[in-house]
Amino acid sequence: MSNTPNAASDGELPLIAHLLELRTRLVRILIGIAVVFAPLAYFGKEIYAFVAKPLLALLPEGATMIATEVASPFFAPLKLAGILAAALSMPWTLYQVWAFVAPGLYKNEQRFVMPLLVSSTGLFYAGIAFAYFLVLPTVFHFMVGIAPTGVAVMTDINKYLDFVLAIFLAFGVTFETPVAIVLLVRTGFVTPAQLREHRQYVLVGAFVVAAVLTPPDVLSQLLLAIPSYLLYEVGILASVWASPKVEPGAALPAEKS
Repeated sequence: MSNTPNAASDGELPLIAHLLELRTRLVRILIGIAVVFAPLAYFGKEIYAFVAKPLLALLPEGATMIATEVASPFFAPLKLAGILAAALSMPWTLYQVWAFVAPGLYKNEQRFVMPLLVSSTGLFYAGIAFAYFLVLPTVFHFMVGIAPTGVAVMTDINKYLDFVLAIFLAFGVTFETPVAIVLLVRTGFVTPAQLREHRQYVLVGAFVVAAVLTPPDVLSQLLLAIPSYLLYEVGILASVWASPKVEPGAALPAEKS
């Protein structure tokens, strides 16, 4: 009976220590986002103008965007600054996540996870850049070009921001496809051979997902579906390199750091 309280306290100490560590990491993540947010909020109007440039460049002379709500001119740039701060501070956020989970990983897992975090961040940024510099100008050019005669193409700044952020998120997540495939192969859920066998289903699925995530026009769907499938092929190639090389009857190394 006397040993029960000591056993309980011994079991609770590690849990409390982990919770305290988790709290510290979360606070650091929030501080990092706040530090990035402060200057972005100050230049919110300029940043919004940069994000709106793909549409503004195609509008007829004298045409502008509109604000249908009283507070939209204030909250729209602020909302953009907040989301952009979270995106730009992603390397810091991922570092905090890594610092929290790394002590519980084996050395071979640590060597695998760090490149995965770096590549996933780079691919997410690449997806956003692809959407901004190629997809948005192409889609807006198409939309403005099909406007009926006598119809002025204008949009509310909030609705435009929601549309653009949805596009950014869709392409940012889509560009993570190679990382997702490598993880699936590395954890043993699928093999590169199985991925090759299901190419035709993935191609159809890419167009279905693109139809759901993008505006209802064929052009934007193609601009999402085709890169999605190409990234699937890249993921297959990467998964061949990342797949665990285990001899029959052998066990994975379990060397702790």
